[in-house]
Amino acid sequence: MNPQLLAAHAAGRRPLTRREMLRQCACGFAATAFAGMSASLAQAAAASSGMLPRKPHAPPRARNVIFLYMDGGVSQVDSFDYKPMLELHHGKEPRSVMGPLEKTQFNNIGRVMKSHWSFARHGQSGQWASTLFPQIAREIDSLCLIKSMTSKFPEHTSANYFLHSGTGLQGRPSIGAWAAYGLGTENQNVPGFVVLNGGLIPSGGLDNFNSGFLPATYQASILEAKDPPLMNIRPMEHLAGLQRTKMDLIHELDQETARIAGHPDPLESAIANHELAARMQLEVPELLALQGESEATRQLYGMDSDYEPTRIYARQCLIARRLVERGVRFIELTCPRISGCDRWDAHSGLLQNHGQNARAVDQPIRGLLVDLKARGLLDETLVVFSGEFGRTPFAQGGDGRDHNQFAFTAWLAGGGSKPGVSIGGTDEWGYKAIDRPFEMHDLHATLLHLLGLDHTKLTYRFGGRDLRLTDVYGDVIADAVV
Repeated sequence: MNPQLLAAHAAGRRPLTRREMLRQCACGFAATAFAGMSASLAQAAAASSGMLPRKPHAPPRARNVIFLYMDGGVSQVDSFDYKPMLELHHGKEPRSVMGPLEKTQFNNIGRVMKSHWSFARHGQSGQWASTLFPQIAREIDSLCLIKSMTSKFPEHTSANYFLHSGTGLQGRPSIGAWAAYGLGTENQNVPGFVVLNGGLIPSGGLDNFNSGFLPATYQASILEAKDPPLMNIRPMEHLAGLQRTKMDLIHELDQETARIAGHPDPLESAIANHELAARMQLEVPELLALQGESEATRQLYGMDSDYEPTRIYARQCLIARRLVERGVRFIELTCPRISGCDRWDAHSGLLQNHGQNARAVDQPIRGLLVDLKARGLLDETLVVFSGEFGRTPFAQGGDGRDHNQFAFTAWLAGGGSKPGVSIGGTDEWGYKAIDRPFEMHDLHATLLHLLGLDHTKLTYRFGGRDLRLTDVYGDVIADAVV
């Protein structure tokens, strides 16, 4: 503001008029706004170019995460949450024995339904598991079962966004993008966040794997269960040096555009992604070539199974291990496509639906755990098993189970998680979490904690706020951490 004008007003003891104040202070307001905008642009430029510090907030227990995403919602009362009351009251009208019920997604409430699979205690820890997952049950002493997970949403799309990004709305960064943003990748030739797609894209689409408001550098690269797994992963130019010449020209044009525009993001992110794509052509084909794996390893994962979905998921799990060996920060696996089964979403035909899905993933998941342990990688690799919600303990119609956001089971293995324990619990029906109910924010805070990241400090400035994966919620599940 003009100091002479101020002095004149002070001498005459006349207050400034509103119009005079606005005229004199306008540049100051603009400078304040410009300073904030410049800080945001500088942060975006630093993030997109990889200049942000990659040191964790605390010593990490896990260096990598493998997220085994069970699309559609595995029934907790048919897998890891044993409830004898369902056997005792099988076939009864649920309200007569369970009391008032919440409205379900389709509100087609049938009778109380016991599990089609028998339960038994396994391992030295004596944790319950059903015959739905006989192979995973053999590794029960490595698992940290969280039996009181809940969701805020009863339908797939919002629940998937909640599971992946901590909010039920479209457009927020996925947890894999947050992990890559916070820690980067140890291998500059492979993305920090990779999704191995077995054939099913979840409800909500690719936004489940998006970078949201984070720079595009951190969105997932999706590798399909086919050959080639990614378009243009093999160079199309066969003349020596031709591709390099094209890339050099594009790089010069991009740099000149960035200089003229003066705004580095998202152009810097696009440049970084183009350069990464070129480097991926050098490493990804070798990464996906599994011929060098031993016959024992192939059998361990189920690579030669007579059931095609098992072979597909076995390949995904084996590639996940190879990605961990190459320093990829966050790897997510989607389920294979199975004819006649709509994911784990068993609104009818529970026996066939869960039976076929479990047959596809059971042996490969055990193979992954055993292989990681044998190679000394499980201690620093966090394996996460979860769907977006659970299923009801009573039938939908005759032989299905509806969505249940009030309780489901997730489990962790390795990466600093506590093995051989069960945390939290549901009521006697497996209907609602009553002992230490947890939300996605708590699970996300725990995963970040094991990676050495404080979920309250991992923030990104967007829209005038310092945003984070857990928003203003979430606590680390202390009992799940060694």
